[in-house]
Amino acid sequence: MEIIQIIVIGIISTIIVVMLKDERPEIAMQISLVAGILIFLFMIGRITVVIQALQQIATKVNIEFTYINVVLKIIAIAYLTSFGIEICKDAGQTSIAGKIEMAGKILIITLSIPVLMAVMDMVIKIMP
Repeated sequence: MEIIQIIVIGIISTIIVVMLKDERPEIAMQISLVAGILIFLFMIGRITVVIQALQQIATKVNIEFTYINVVLKIIAIAYLTSFGIEICKDAGQTSIAGKIEMAGKILIITLSIPVLMAVMDMVIKIMP
């Protein structure tokens, strides 16, 4: 099971980071970063399955793929932003983490504008 491998990577990395944090904080940070990247790489296969399923659903329901694309981009931005924020917080850089969070929110809002405009157009067409 993949989750067992992910948990083992997480626990071993955590133990190593805790042991090295006081003596070698730069190495502890690098180990934490590598562990996060490894866990992310484990999940790439699962992410592609979800994307393919969403594409099939969009085709069956006759939703424009543009909207699905936007939703997938927003989800990707949210996850990557969260990943970056956690790395910065682990390194003690909460100020930089806040800036990453702000940038992620702005990008999500920017991407969602076309979808919002399409919904508003539909509402206007429905109203007499």
